[in-house]
Order: sequence, then C-alpha cells, then structure tokens
Amino acid sequence: MVRAAILGLGWWGGTLVDAVKGSPHITFTGAFTRSGSQSNRDFCASHGLKLYPSLDELLADPQIDAVVLATPPTAHAIQIAKAAAARKHVFCEKPLVMTKSEADAAVAAVTSAGVSLGLGFNRRFHPSWRDLKARIARGELGVILHAECTMSGPNGLSMSTEAWRANRTDAPLGGLMPMGIHAVDGFIDLFGEIDSVFCQSFRRVVPNDNDDTTNVLLRMRAGMSAYLGTMMATAGTFRFQVYGSQATALLSGTVHIAGQSSHQRRAGLFGTYLLQPVKGDAEELAVDVFDVNRAELEAFAIAASGGAPYPISLHEMVHGVAATEAIIR
Repeated sequence: MVRAAILGLGWWGGTLVDAVKGSPHITFTGAFTRSGSQSNRDFCASHGLKLYPSLDELLADPQIDAVVLATPPTAHAIQIAKAAAARKHVFCEKPLVMTKSEADAAVAAVTSAGVSLGLGFNRRFHPSWRDLKARIARGELGVILHAECTMSGPNGLSMSTEAWRANRTDAPLGGLMPMGIHAVDGFIDLFGEIDSVFCQSFRRVVPNDNDDTTNVLLRMRAGMSAYLGTMMATAGTFRFQVYGSQATALLSGTVHIAGQSSHQRRAGLFGTYLLQPVKGDAEELAVDVFDVNRAELEAFAIAASGGAPYPISLHEMVHGVAATEAIIR
C-alpha cells in the first residue's frame, strides 16, 4: 500500500482523494496546502489526513511514500525536484511542467532518485479510449487521415480573476491547460510524436485577462493531420474523432464543469462511442461508467511498488510538454 500526501486542496485535489477511497493500492494520509484555510482543515479532518505546516516537513516524514501534485503548473518543476530529492514517488496533475527544459530536468530528477513519476492524463485509462487505441493498432479504421478534438466549457465566464486558470502566466491560451492538453496527449498516445503545430488564440467574452477561444492545427510525424479546438465560454462538450480510410470513430462526452459532483468528474467523461464504416451502418458501442482517476492513481501506485511501469512513458511526458510549449510559442 502506497501512503500518499496530496499537495493542493482545491476542488481537484479533493476529487483525487475521493477517487481512491478503499483502494488496495494507494491511500492518502497527509496533505499540504499554502492557504491553510478552514475548509482545507475541515477536509483533512473529515478524511483523516495529517495537514503538514510545510512542504519540507511533509517530505521529511518517512511515513509518506509519495506525493500527488494538484497545484498550479508553474510550481511543479520545483515540487518534483524536491520530492525526488526526498526519495518520494511523484504523481503530477497535468500539465507536468511548462517547458521542455523543465520536463527534462524533472525526468532526470526522478530517474536519478529511482522513484516513479505518474502524470494525470486520465482519459487514457477509460476502457472506451483503450478500445479505440486497439482498433487503430489493428488497422480496423484503415489508414488514418486525420483526427480532431473539440473541448468546450463555460467555466471562463464565471472564473474568479484570482484563479490560476484565469492567469495567462499559469494557464496560457485559455482552455489549453485545463482541457486541450488532454487532446495533445491523446494524439501522442494514438499516433506517436507531433512534428509541427500552428495556433491562433484570442479572447472574445471572458471577463478575465485570458483567451477563451483557441485553435491548433497539428501534423503528426506518422503522416496524419490533427486539429484541436478549445472554448472557455460556451456549453460543455467533448468530441474526439478519428478519420480512417475504412471507418471513422467518435468518442464524445463532457469536460469538467464547475458544480459537478466528484463522481461525475471522475466517471462521466465519455458518453457515446460510435463507429461508422465507409460502407454499412454505424455501430454504437457501450460506454462504461468508469473512475479514470482511481485507475490512474492505482496504476501509479503499482509502478511505485515495483509493478508494471506507469502507462505513460517518460519520453511521452517530455514530448507532450515540448508540443505544448510549441503551441504556446
């Protein structure tokens, strides 16, 4: 059993703690948060977590095996380095870090320390996503021509100006960090490395000083093209479609919207899964209710315990950061 501490107790940090209740692989026993608010203290009390007064004290505790970072991404590079130096395994919410040089340093730190690194691209773990990946690998869709993903939500309309996601420094390009990089990782998972990107991004209606509409055109090294669109000021939706010479596949669902329950955030990402062959009728496949956050954290714990490696390789993590940095640039 991996004993973990959560860093950051915003709405997503609490979601991650909820995800592994009763898990045979990982349990949360500690927490650290900069705010030290009453709500944070109440959460720790209700979940049996020791609230540490400082990160250094937490990392010095031999009763903590791993840390889970649910903190703003600009803090990740330093936090990963400190945790690795303390020989703690690290699970990091996406994005890993902000630049490729930081990603290289993070990988070097965990590799040198001999600890595991997990990254929170949770959509990879859903059975429907894994089924799509297997069908592509078997050639059922034929030669892949193009893939595209659109992710939208209304959170930008009501987001506090104090929130890190409203800040261009912490979350450049509006919906890229909270939503779009899931698709960037998805393209890498299904098709390999990204060769080139072109991006336009702008603000139309959100009240904070960040973008609400971002479009990215990508070319994959394997030859196919890809498109990503994110919007932060409209109804919530998720569509991921792959176009092949024999069939298309469409996964659709939702994104995380303020006010959703913890269960919905963890288990309600995908709603429909449709295969349309070039000839013949479409086939609608069942979509499981599946807690992707529990699955990713348990996979991380298994890797930290000496079991199967975490399913997202260190190379893929670094390449995803490099691609994201190129999109921003």
